Amino acid sequence: MNRYNYVFDVEGMSCQKCVAKVRNALEEVDGVLEADVQLEPHQARVTAAAHSLSKSLQTAIEANNYKAQAIALAGDIQLPIEGMSCQKCVAKATAALEAVAGVSRVAVNLEPGEARIEGESFLDELVAAVEEAGFSVPLDDKSLDASEAAHEESAERVAASAVQQSVPLADAVQIPLSIAGMSCASCVTTVEKVLIATPGVVQASVNFADRSALVNTSGSVDDLIQSVKTAGYDAALIEDEDDTEERDRLIAVEFKSSLYKSVGALSLGFGLMAASMTGLMPGLEQMLVWLIVGILTLTTMYVAGGHFYRGALKSFTSGTFNMDTLIALGTGAAWLYSMLIVMFPEIIPPASRHVYFEAAILIIGFVNLGSALELRARGKTSQAIRALLGLQVKEAVVIRDGKEIVVPLAEISRGDRLRVKPGEKIPVDGEVIEGNSSVDEAMLTGEAMPVSKSIGDPVTGGTVNQLGSIVIEAVRVGKETALARIIQMVRQAQNSKPAIGRLTDRIAAVFVPLVLGIAALTAFIWWLVGPAPQLSYMLVTTMSVLIIACPCALGLATPMSIMVGVGRAAGQGVLIRNGEALQTASKLTAVVFDKTGTLTMGKPSVSFIHSITLSDEAVIELAAGLEQASEHPLAVAIVEAAHARNIELPEVQQFAVVPGEGVTGNVHDRQVVLGNATLLQSHEIDPGDFREIAQQQAAKSATPVYLALEGKTVAVIGITDQLKEDSVAAVARLKSMGLKTIMLTGDNQRTAHAIADELALDDVIAEVLPGDKATVIQDLMQQGEVVGMIGDGINDAPALAAADVGFAMGCGTDIALETADVALMRDSVFGVVEAIGISKLTMANIKQNLTGAFVYNILCIPIAAGVLFPFTQLLLSPVFAGAAMAMSSVTVVTNANRLRIARIPT
Repeated sequence: MNRYNYVFDVEGMSCQKCVAKVRNALEEVDGVLEADVQLEPHQARVTAAAHSLSKSLQTAIEANNYKAQAIALAGDIQLPIEGMSCQKCVAKATAALEAVAGVSRVAVNLEPGEARIEGESFLDELVAAVEEAGFSVPLDDKSLDASEAAHEESAERVAASAVQQSVPLADAVQIPLSIAGMSCASCVTTVEKVLIATPGVVQASVNFADRSALVNTSGSVDDLIQSVKTAGYDAALIEDEDDTEERDRLIAVEFKSSLYKSVGALSLGFGLMAASMTGLMPGLEQMLVWLIVGILTLTTMYVAGGHFYRGALKSFTSGTFNMDTLIALGTGAAWLYSMLIVMFPEIIPPASRHVYFEAAILIIGFVNLGSALELRARGKTSQAIRALLGLQVKEAVVIRDGKEIVVPLAEISRGDRLRVKPGEKIPVDGEVIEGNSSVDEAMLTGEAMPVSKSIGDPVTGGTVNQLGSIVIEAVRVGKETALARIIQMVRQAQNSKPAIGRLTDRIAAVFVPLVLGIAALTAFIWWLVGPAPQLSYMLVTTMSVLIIACPCALGLATPMSIMVGVGRAAGQGVLIRNGEALQTASKLTAVVFDKTGTLTMGKPSVSFIHSITLSDEAVIELAAGLEQASEHPLAVAIVEAAHARNIELPEVQQFAVVPGEGVTGNVHDRQVVLGNATLLQSHEIDPGDFREIAQQQAAKSATPVYLALEGKTVAVIGITDQLKEDSVAAVARLKSMGLKTIMLTGDNQRTAHAIADELALDDVIAEVLPGDKATVIQDLMQQGEVVGMIGDGINDAPALAAADVGFAMGCGTDIALETADVALMRDSVFGVVEAIGISKLTMANIKQNLTGAFVYNILCIPIAAGVLFPFTQLLLSPVFAGAAMAMSSVTVVTNANRLRIARIPT
């Protein structure tokens, strides 16, 4: 049963008799399970089984001559959500709910479509937030009960799995698997289908480029592995994703194996071809000699190409087809036909008595050679991950009991004190507690200039301490560190698929059956209308069609480019969350900037004070006394101005924040209002002559803040936030790329337009409340714009989630990594320029690969089928078909690797 907690402020209670009276009135309301009423602080907290009792409860209290004000729906709230279809939807709903006042924690699950919310907030505000994000909330009791039942059923299944399976998993845990036996894009589709069909799986993504899968599941590893094996492939849990040495060793072993198999097959194949061309081979009447050649050929086919035949058999038994099927059919048909001629030559017309032993071996040799070259080129695509992993240290110096000891990184705990000497990498995320130094953060942020660090400053694991010896306190360790999360984010992005990749998967799913159909049609036509000897022509063309078709190139076209592109971006300090964001970023037509902390330094300072009746110190004392309880950047600037003047801050009572307008409270028992003109208006305070002073400050790009004392305006404070050095150049670069540039800020019109003029922005939307920014983004999207939103990842979370692509500034803060589609580790708008440039470069590379793969197949398959024979009297040899097929994959991989060195378009 769902439980909902309501909180009310109750006025008028003066004794315990009043408390009992209110409690009895609440308990009589249908659906109330428990009522707790307190005289101090004059509140009533009600636990009920229904979600819509707020009005009834308030009426019950007021019917007994008390005044009630609903504060919030509190506790653990379960909210059903309809309309979510992907993880982007989950992020969007999460950001919308987190923006609701009073919410402390949100967990949104795609399946069964629900949100669990902790905190104190109004139900109608939660519902409105979800609906503004584009989803619906079915708040009828039946749907709520069904949602909870589904949740309980899921929990029971997970618990049962934990007992029955050898590797129990928590709900929606991400599992990395290595997949063996995949040979083409058709295999990817097959493996993804069986993984998604496995009980408990929410999402599965298979990467053909590195033969891996990332699976989000509430089931067990055993179930996943068994499903993959049922489809004819092998799978294993990747125990340590960071073990690059072991991966390199396995790739090296596979490379050598493919190379040796290729050399063996090609040597025998070319040997047989040379012997036939020079007349060294006897005629077919020497059956014993040809039988020995046939057995030797079969042995070579088994040793060098056995994996093709085993893969084809597995795929056949599981009801699927892949590249192994094509190779096995082509080479198998060549060997069987040749053995038929050797053993029963009389059943074959004399003109068709030609053996193809060397063709079968050479095809296998060329395909293995292509695999070896592909492996070598494919190994270069993961250099970004390797570079990031190389930033991790194996051990660190820990100070314990006054002694410095070296311990493995895995043994470091939160709170440990670590010594980092000059030239050493900082092992974990922490805070400097002793010493001063400068730290090279280039590998994480892309910023070349070292950053000065002193006591109290944060440091990030993987960065390099350059000068002084420092002692840090570990704040985040293991998988919690920024570096570990960055590595995981890059891995997920490399395994993700943009829309163009999913289109390729759908094509690949029917590619092999289509090729088999074309091969059968080719055989029929040559047998029916081909010239003599029809049997030979039929076999040659059918083999060529089967061998030259290359689903492999189609399968590699997208993931190879994604892996290299995402890795290239990571090296620039740009973290791209998924392939969808990578593709959409290349289509942006408008970019929307937050002002503070994005275009500006984000560190405002007091630059102007004007008052007639008060001294500057008195103005700052009142303003800072009020703002000391706020974390807003303007509040921080005022408080820092007080500290700079050595002003002791007075106490504040009845402090209240008015979002987007300012703050109010009592200082020295006098009512103080501090904020913009809207706040003054809401308090019916006339700015008087200070309005003109404020306008003058706004025209100079300063933010004017009014100070009112006891209902009368007494001062204006000008606060200036300087533009970042590269903001003007970055905006100019974005405009040169054809993008519309817009600033979206809560600042006043004059200040916003002054900054916009300095930046030469196309448009500015000012005086927008934080909660309304997402609405502005949605309006732009409805006008046909493809919108990228650039913000600090905290106040702008709803807008970031609403945009087609959200870019979060913030040097790797938690919210930046969790909310945005793209996180900019370097605190510069130029990161957006680089992200869009890499996106365009990567999508162009994908299109080149796909175009090449499609054109190759569209041209080569008809040529292999013999469409040019009537004009040239020539047919494509199956041997050349095998070589062409092998090289098509190598070409795709090589082209993708060009992304590592290609110039980023800006």
